[in-house]
Amino acid sequence: MALPSTPPSRFASARSRDIVCLGRLGVDLYAQQVGARLEDVSTFAKYLGGSSANIAFGCARLGLNPAMLTRVGDDHMGRFLTETLTKEGCDTSHVRIDPERLTALVLLGLKDRETFPLIFYRENCADMAVDAGDFDEAFIASSKALLITGTHFSTEQVNRTSLAALDHARRNNVRTVLDIDYRPVLWGLTGKADGETRFVASAGVSEHLQRILPRFDLVIGTEEEFRIAGGKEALVDALKRVREVTPATLLVKRGPLGCQIVDGAVPDSLDTMPLQRGVEVEVLNVLGAGDAFAAGFLSGWLRDAPLEDCARAANACGALVVSRHGCAPAMPTPAELDYFLREAAADPVRMRRPDRDATLARLHRVTPARKQYDEVLGFAFDHRNQFFDLAQQTGASEARISHLKNLFVDAVAQTESALGLQGRIGVLIDDRYGQDALNAATGRDWWIGRPVELPGSVPLVFDHGRSIGTTLAAWPIGHTVKCLVQFHPDEPLEQRLEQEAQLRALYDAVQASGHELLLEVIPPKLDGKPNAPDTVCRALKRLYNIGLYPEWWKLEPMDAAQWREIDALIAGRDPHCRGVVLLGLSAPIEQLTSGFRAAAASQTCRGFTVGRTIFYEPSLAWLAGEIDDKELISRVRHAFETLIAAWRAARTQARGAERPAAHAAREEKAA
Repeated sequence: MALPSTPPSRFASARSRDIVCLGRLGVDLYAQQVGARLEDVSTFAKYLGGSSANIAFGCARLGLNPAMLTRVGDDHMGRFLTETLTKEGCDTSHVRIDPERLTALVLLGLKDRETFPLIFYRENCADMAVDAGDFDEAFIASSKALLITGTHFSTEQVNRTSLAALDHARRNNVRTVLDIDYRPVLWGLTGKADGETRFVASAGVSEHLQRILPRFDLVIGTEEEFRIAGGKEALVDALKRVREVTPATLLVKRGPLGCQIVDGAVPDSLDTMPLQRGVEVEVLNVLGAGDAFAAGFLSGWLRDAPLEDCARAANACGALVVSRHGCAPAMPTPAELDYFLREAAADPVRMRRPDRDATLARLHRVTPARKQYDEVLGFAFDHRNQFFDLAQQTGASEARISHLKNLFVDAVAQTESALGLQGRIGVLIDDRYGQDALNAATGRDWWIGRPVELPGSVPLVFDHGRSIGTTLAAWPIGHTVKCLVQFHPDEPLEQRLEQEAQLRALYDAVQASGHELLLEVIPPKLDGKPNAPDTVCRALKRLYNIGLYPEWWKLEPMDAAQWREIDALIAGRDPHCRGVVLLGLSAPIEQLTSGFRAAAASQTCRGFTVGRTIFYEPSLAWLAGEIDDKELISRVRHAFETLIAAWRAARTQARGAERPAAHAAREEKAA
């Protein structure tokens, strides 16, 4: 009996890239005031934009290996775009830097569900100068597919470049995809500020598109976009005209209805064709939904999935993005997509508002690609009261504390350089005495945390007032919100509820702002009695029970049995947790080293953020005028580097002990 054969692939084998996306890459500035005229908008959110780039970003987020082919300016926004694509997993080796032109920019408003004013700032922009000399045939041939969007046929320069890429693709069995992406303003058919108009009939544009359509294997467009491609007013007539010039698969986006796939002759009525239905959701923002749709379809198409499955993913991606603010950052991950489709099938009414589903929101926060931390070696000098007391004790001016914290940044930088610790350094810095230090530390690829609690407050009070969201609005997104809370699961009910309400407000604020959260939990002694061994674990369990999932925990040293309980709790409740860092509590280095040995075997402990053990004695001497800047830095470095060596030694020993144990377990299982 013959085994069933595997269907032939759509694509050539042994290609290192899934798809090359050629076209627009710019910055989108999205209005944050929903319902306002663009004239009245006061603040904007900055996102990656441009249809080709959005598709590349979405493909990367869905696990493909895309490459972007375009240009950006030699400017801050161009660097933002390339860094954003790279972090998401997109190949940017062929995003060329144009020294003569600026990166493109778009302003977008969200007036209501049908009105989305936008202005393209693309006069002689970088991505419209992409040239055939920016790539070679081998680059195109390295991919399964080449995607080009319609704007990059709209001028002589980009048309010539796109045709050259298509020639390379055709010679090398690279499948070709056109997203029609018709923007009349970019073809010079409307006023320069009228980016909102989606359709203007133009015989010239239709004829131009019909000349390039024969070069494509897959064509994606809305009803209006196929009308411009076909040059006919009725959609069926337009599709028939498109079919006359290309045998490509035609993917027609039908908005909330879903989509239709035309893979052969165009029927006289589209009603006779299957409609690939999507999940109906309430619309916040249709901008970028088509790019999400394309990415979703390509995520299946490039894996040789049946077209119906590709359409199902495409519809779901589009539905999720229309319910969210922005485009690229709104793109779903595979985990979100699976959850959304499963829940929508079970309860389509509830999923009409996917933006209100807590599980989906959490998956969107934690499942995209992000930097992983195997190790955090942190110096904490976010203390405020302690430095004020040191200044008082030595008679030093309070103003000197700011300079002192700047010197700490210099010490950390020297340690990082001397020990080769790039990507592993962490600091905790406040903004009361340490704003200059925060500014100096930001941008160095350090893990940076900064406190929000009023020191010593029980119940918890925020340092800058109750409106914690207002505070976070001014923070760089890469800063982790650190909150120390003296929380005991058995503390008086009224106090515990107040503490939990404050923590809930903080948690909701970071969900909105996008910052990561570190909760430093120190259970106080109740009635002066020592805490039970399970107190810390029970405190964390209670916070999980009320729906708090911080990215980080900061905990005191514990014994090995307690660490095993913490590991099991985090693994069961929040496998997306970034980890735990150890606090110091002014313990001597020898005592901390003992705590390191127990923590190093933990599966969740990533390192430490220790403060007074490192800074207290050198700071006291410096503020008293007994040592100079150089000596302060030397002493701080010595203490910090001693702790780093102790942590690494403990971790090496723990991992060395794990290997024989794991080997013995495998042998026992095999026996």
